[in-house]
Amino acid sequence: MSKTVLDATHIPRDDPFTELVIHWYRSNKRELPWRQSRNPYQIWISEIMLQQTRVDQMTPYFERFIRRFPDVHALANADLQEVLMLWEGLGYYSRARNMHEAAKTIVREYDGDLPSEREQFRALKGVGDYTAAAVLSIAFNQPYAVVDGNVIRLISRYLGITDDIKKPSVKRYIQDVVNTWISTENPSEFNQGMMEIGSLVCKPRNPSCDSCPLQHTCVAHMTAQTERIPYKSKSSKVPHHTIVVGIVHDTSGNVLIARRPESAMLGGLWEFPGGKVEQGETLEQALERELDEELGITVNNIEAFHQLKHAYSHFKITMHAFTCDIASGKPSPKSSDAIKWVHVHQLKEYPFPKANRSLTQKLAGHKNR
Repeated sequence: MSKTVLDATHIPRDDPFTELVIHWYRSNKRELPWRQSRNPYQIWISEIMLQQTRVDQMTPYFERFIRRFPDVHALANADLQEVLMLWEGLGYYSRARNMHEAAKTIVREYDGDLPSEREQFRALKGVGDYTAAAVLSIAFNQPYAVVDGNVIRLISRYLGITDDIKKPSVKRYIQDVVNTWISTENPSEFNQGMMEIGSLVCKPRNPSCDSCPLQHTCVAHMTAQTERIPYKSKSSKVPHHTIVVGIVHDTSGNVLIARRPESAMLGGLWEFPGGKVEQGETLEQALERELDEELGITVNNIEAFHQLKHAYSHFKITMHAFTCDIASGKPSPKSSDAIKWVHVHQLKEYPFPKANRSLTQKLAGHKNR
């Protein structure tokens, strides 16, 4: 694919893009819970949740979250475990932890009002340039242009950009374009309009060009290149890890779970203890080593329970779960924040990562038979 010459000094200033986007948005926007008002708190929560999550998947989570934490004071005063429990299924749990910390800051330093100054809002835990631009424009109608995946796709097609959109130079150029075109009178509608068109019309595959307000000035549509633009180079192969976990029983129908350290990936969530299989180990040998390293115990009566595959953002795993009993030693949290014996039917009350949640559900069903 040939490359486009990207020069910020040649961005057209009189392009109809802005007015077309705003006009379309006013007539076609979806009625979403966080659009019922310009409540900055709800808009902030929605933007954090929408990162890496589709609107239809995220909406029920948002509604449950707002029912439980209707304002920033409620969120700041909540126990992190409850926050993570309500977040379970959205993934990227560091966002929930950061949001919880940011809520405490907002209550402590701003009396519960989200700061409307960019530097102050940008300084909150977990707030990056995109989130700051989205919340300040949507909630406070400030002219900060947002650029997410939908916007990159929309602008690439509209201008016929054939360069690799993974390149920083391409992203900077698109940001310059949107900075130039953003409406100073209606930045909220402009930003939401771009994202809405990208989500509903200018879709990654089979875009609905016939219903697009930009079709008559869109280069990709006019040159029949919507399936080729945007161009994104292939990612490197995703690593794969084989994982073993132990479902350690006691004589009362309880199983042992461990809480991951706050600073770790999936921090604050509970899991069945275990880890990666090292080269040359059998699954059972890896399980015995991991439980010794993590809990200081030896186990016996090891039996295969379940195998599952799961994909994270940067790697994939195959998880092998085994049931087992303690042969010797008293469990202690050597590599976790805490450990706890929990009855199988109470596991649903604790926040777990998705792969481990699959095990708790299977375990509960197994015990019911």
